[in-house]
Amino acid sequence: MSYTAGIIGTGGIAGMGILGMHDAEEIGQTKIEASHAGGFDATEEIELVAVADVDEGKLTRFGEAWEIPDDRRYVGHDAMLAAEDLDIISVCTPSYLHHDHVVDAARSTADPSLIWCEKPIASQVSDAEEMVDVCADTETELLVNHSFRFTDKLQQLRQLIHEENLLGEIRSVSTQFRMELLRNSTHLLDTLVYLLDARAERVSGYITGENEAVESLEAGEQVDDSGGGGFVVMDDGTFVTVDCTLPREISSMTFNVVGTEGKLYMNNDDGEWRYWSLEDGDHVERPLPGIEGAWTWDDDYQRAFANAAAHIVDVLEGEAENGSTGEEATRSLEIIIAFYLSHYTDGQVEIPLARPLRDVTVTSW
Repeated sequence: MSYTAGIIGTGGIAGMGILGMHDAEEIGQTKIEASHAGGFDATEEIELVAVADVDEGKLTRFGEAWEIPDDRRYVGHDAMLAAEDLDIISVCTPSYLHHDHVVDAARSTADPSLIWCEKPIASQVSDAEEMVDVCADTETELLVNHSFRFTDKLQQLRQLIHEENLLGEIRSVSTQFRMELLRNSTHLLDTLVYLLDARAERVSGYITGENEAVESLEAGEQVDDSGGGGFVVMDDGTFVTVDCTLPREISSMTFNVVGTEGKLYMNNDDGEWRYWSLEDGDHVERPLPGIEGAWTWDDDYQRAFANAAAHIVDVLEGEAENGSTGEEATRSLEIIIAFYLSHYTDGQVEIPLARPLRDVTVTSW
């Protein structure tokens, strides 16, 4: 079966390149395969037929790069939603716009069966919850692009942890990644939630107030997103420390995971995964069963979008359950919001957030 797709937002993650990931001279000028459009292009069953953006210059560049006909390039998402009948809609706008664009798409006459929303799901928990509710009410599948979930090695590792008891009962995780919390570290926190299959219960946070993206992204307004971190107690008892305070140049995405039957070190920036089995009281280094090498941005991340698009087809055809739901995406968002709440109130925060706290907004890109 074939499916038609449209994209709201024609910036980097939609298909035109991301600072820090692609050559500067290519960004905004040529199509990039590690993107929503690239995922569609790699999937025989999906055809990208329409795009929308409020910036006519970006819309034109994207349309030319990805060969979208002039009459299916729409100024503003409302025009596309009113004119098109689409099976899949990607939302690739800044995070503070995700709520409006997902809700509008789900309720529109475009009548998508699935919305592929870029991470993070939203800028406040109440928005994320409403997105989930509206999509449920309209029978629209909401799939959030936490792209690590669509990489083979991470899926294999999760299976080893949960189905083969690789580490036993996980007790402690320490993590590190670059600032900013919403823009970047949502990757790290969703990976944490995904691997543990758990939800945060108690959070204590620290916010640096520093970011390195306003200038590089030429953001037109001040945003709250910054470096930060703290500790998180998960509902399975795992104690987690999070350090997302460093600039890109000196940071590495790392996880140190300690369980009752072994421990694991993962460095995704340097491509190093190591595993030790606990044997008679000693940690003995062993190969990770069934996993060759380590996760890398150049390999695994690049293929994540094609994998996600293929997964979308499987979900639409009833051959797979949604592997990155809105409910699960909200779990990483509520940790980030809790870091901010904890920092500015000098106290620990319990999750689920109390109703008034779900409306706290952290602005990002």
